[in-house]
Amino acid sequence: MTTVQDVFNQFYSRYEQSYTPSMQQAKACGDIMRCRTAVLGGHVFECEECGHIAVRYNSCRNRHCPLCQGVTKAVWVDQRSKDILNAPYFHVVFTMPQQLQPLIYQNQELLYGLIYKAVAETLSELAKDKKYLGAKVGFFSLLHTWAQDLHYHPHIHTVVLAGGLTKQNLWRNSSKKFFIPVKVLSKKFRGKYLYYLKQYYHQNRLKYYGNAKSLQNPKFFRDLLNQCYAQNWYTYTKETFSGPLAVVQYLGRYTHRIAISNTRIVSMDEHTVTFTVRDHKHSNQIKTLTLKGVEFIRRFLAHILPKGFVKIRHYGLLANRNKKTKLKLCRKLTCSPTYKPKFEGLKTIEIICMLVGRDVTVCPVCGEGKLRVVYSLPRGASP
Repeated sequence: MTTVQDVFNQFYSRYEQSYTPSMQQAKACGDIMRCRTAVLGGHVFECEECGHIAVRYNSCRNRHCPLCQGVTKAVWVDQRSKDILNAPYFHVVFTMPQQLQPLIYQNQELLYGLIYKAVAETLSELAKDKKYLGAKVGFFSLLHTWAQDLHYHPHIHTVVLAGGLTKQNLWRNSSKKFFIPVKVLSKKFRGKYLYYLKQYYHQNRLKYYGNAKSLQNPKFFRDLLNQCYAQNWYTYTKETFSGPLAVVQYLGRYTHRIAISNTRIVSMDEHTVTFTVRDHKHSNQIKTLTLKGVEFIRRFLAHILPKGFVKIRHYGLLANRNKKTKLKLCRKLTCSPTYKPKFEGLKTIEIICMLVGRDVTVCPVCGEGKLRVVYSLPRGASP
């Protein structure tokens, strides 16, 4: 099977001839290419029964590496599952207009953060309005920056509780449909984002490169805002979750997803990479797309997040400061069962065994003996 690592090993040197990656992009590339190779070191195992020798190299643990998300994702989902209430949830998606994408890309940490801020204020303020729900809600948001073809497409996925806590500390359920009309949601979000963007502009907090340099001229920036105000921002609700189990399954699908997984890569030759894409405009048909290897890497690297950027953020009833008070009360009011994390206190190897459904410490040759570490390999060493 062709992997993202294979693509980088073959085409990254060519990519560097045409492009200069940022420090974070270069680190991600290096980590992906070195992941689970002798360069990162590892351990040599020997079977206690038959003497079989096995070498296992260390992983890079970079959050953009497709080989390193399994255990991290499983542990995160397991921990978050204890916060799930016995109530329906809605899935809401907020997308950014194409006109803003260059400016957002050039100011990632600042303007990604602004997307979260605008979403949080939009949902919190509208939910408190008695016209819609009249209660404090809980939700978490996570940023994705890609489309199926790996083009830059920043958008926020938000999971919202279908109910909330009133000022009288009573639980109020919403209707089966999302309690805020999509048009109202979209307009409010648009207004919030552009209001703060205008403030950032006047505070000289924005950076401009390439074609975006013209935005330093107040007239051009004003024209950009006018275009965005005149446009309907694409905000929509997806399927409603029908209980805690469905929410947990969602968490696993979306939270630690990266731009493209190894399973989507179909083939690679001397010049190109072919991978599958889901065509949303044609009933989610699975098709294939072929790109030049260098272009594949360029698109992939557009989705490397700034260092230390918090991708998953919790608000309202689900915020950390409310977990021991308001969330605890909501759990009681909704008769939500207590969930004990199954991975809590376990070692990584024990978690892996549970995930794959077998004991990976058992010798694959004799099937009886245990593999034990006989010595560690330093970085760059061969067994």
